Amino acid sequence: MAIASLHKLTKCSFTFIYYYYTDPFFEKARASTISQIEIAQIIEQIKQEIEVDPDGRGKASIRATARLAGVSDMAIIKALDSAKLEPSKLSKILMEQGFDATNQNQWRTNGIPDKGIAIILEYYAYDAGRYCTKQARLVCRSFNTIGVRAWMQDITGWTKPAAPAETAMTQIQLLAAIAKHLAEQEQRLLEQQQQQTEVLARLKALEIEQDRFNTPCGHKYSIVGFTTLQGLEISVKEASTKGRKASALCRKQNIEIERIHDPRFGRVGLYPESVLIEVFCANQN
Repeated sequence: MAIASLHKLTKCSFTFIYYYYTDPFFEKARASTISQIEIAQIIEQIKQEIEVDPDGRGKASIRATARLAGVSDMAIIKALDSAKLEPSKLSKILMEQGFDATNQNQWRTNGIPDKGIAIILEYYAYDAGRYCTKQARLVCRSFNTIGVRAWMQDITGWTKPAAPAETAMTQIQLLAAIAKHLAEQEQRLLEQQQQQTEVLARLKALEIEQDRFNTPCGHKYSIVGFTTLQGLEISVKEASTKGRKASALCRKQNIEIERIHDPRFGRVGLYPESVLIEVFCANQN
C-alpha cells in the first residue's frame, strides 16, 4: 500500500528519530547526548513561535532558532547584526545563499525563514568551529533530511492541497535519503579530521625545526636528568663533581647556566647536552 506523501509522513514528527536510535547504521551519530525526550520538550516550548504562510513557507523567531541550535539568542543576533558592518562567518554564509544584509536585519523583527534556519542549524552543527553544538548536529540531521519547511508545516498543522500528479515518497525512499545524507555528513567529518591531522603534523615538524635552531648545542639537562636519560647510575658525590666540571666548561665557552628547583637537591644547573657528553666522556677516558 502506497504511503500518502512526504508531508503526511511527517505527521509523526519523530519517525526519523525512532530509526535514528534503533538502526545500527546510525550508531556513531547516537553518540550525541541530546535525547528524543529533550528534543520533544524544546519543540513544545518553541511551537508557538513558528508560522507557515498560505504557500507553505515557514519562519520562526530568533529565540526558537537559537533553542534548536543549542546556542544563545544573542549569538544569532550578533551574527545577523554584523551583516551591514563586518559580516561574521555565519552572516557571510547566509549572504552566499542569497540572504543579504537587509534580509538578515529584518529577521530580528519578522522572524527567520525556513531556509535561513536550515543554514543556521548546519552552521552550528558543522562549520562553527569551537562553537559547534551536539544539539545542532542532531537536530540538523533529524530535520534537514525531510526539510525544515516540511517539519514546520507539520508542527503548525499546515496541509498542502492534494495534487493528482504528486508522487508519494515511500518509507524505504525516505530512509534511503536519510542514509545518503548521513553518509555525506560522515564523509565530510572524516575529511575535516584528515585535514586537521595534516595540519598538526606540519606544526609538529615546524616545532622540531624551531627547537633544533634554538638549541644548536643540544637540549639542556641536569646531571641527574642526563644520567637517567642514558640509563646510568650516579651517586650524589659524583653528580656534584660532574656538575662543577660542567659549570666550568660552560663558563669557558660563555654558555649561560640555567638554574631550576629540584626537590631533592635544591637549585641545580641545566647544561647543554654537548657539554654533558664532553664531561662524561672525559671521565671514561
